[in-house]
Amino acid sequence: MTLSDANIRRPAPTPCPWLRLSGTAKVAWTQRFIVTAFLVIWEIWARVGGDAELIAPPSAIVRALFANILSDPDIRAAIALTLFEIVVAYVLAVLGGLALGIAIGSSTISRRALYPIVLLLYAIPQVVLLPLFTLGFGIGPAAKIAFGFSHGIFPVLVNVVAGMQNINPLYLKAARAMGAGRADILRDVVFRHMVGSFFTGLRLAMTMTLLGVILAELYVSTAGVGYFTKLFAETFDPAPLFALIGTLAAMAIVLNVIVRTAERRLTRWKG
Repeated sequence: MTLSDANIRRPAPTPCPWLRLSGTAKVAWTQRFIVTAFLVIWEIWARVGGDAELIAPPSAIVRALFANILSDPDIRAAIALTLFEIVVAYVLAVLGGLALGIAIGSSTISRRALYPIVLLLYAIPQVVLLPLFTLGFGIGPAAKIAFGFSHGIFPVLVNVVAGMQNINPLYLKAARAMGAGRADILRDVVFRHMVGSFFTGLRLAMTMTLLGVILAELYVSTAGVGYFTKLFAETFDPAPLFALIGTLAAMAIVLNVIVRTAERRLTRWKG
């Protein structure tokens, strides 16, 4: 056996396990590593050099989640109420934004006349209008739903109009030439080509709706997650405070996952 034969028969070195992972798996493991490292650094810093009245370590937050948050029926009811307000405000914002967006973007005249007004209203900081919502709807769930609706409708409306503007006019002319009615054009041409922009508006509206509901609960409510968040902040109780913030983050993540799942299922035709 020659030296060259021995080199040929030598087993190939085992590749690094990281290199054998797919791109999606690498992204997932990178995210896990970053989150884990952040939590470890947070835990060490909070215990070694942090102020217990201002920040709590993750271990204390987890204990507070089960000992103070989930075990308290009043807070559980507040979480359910906040989730109900967010869902109702979000559904109304999506339906209203879609209807108004189609009405405004369906013609050049309405787009030129009304779209600048929409952008002007969108630019107004909604928080300055909170007293008006309080006067109109009181301090009950209706005020929070209305305020969340006012935050969520504009991202949907703006993205629907933008998506309709980006449709190739040749597609509309071809559909009309083949005898398609207005409803057929909206369903088979307009919506199919603005679906990407529409779901972008849905994701933005989810975040903005949650923000509007929580802001209303912080300032004009005696119930809901925002009320208890303010209560724990005023009493310098950081562990339950961060546990509630984490609960809000979890709610936002779950709702956004639902929207992304719906987007993937409804855009399979795009390939």
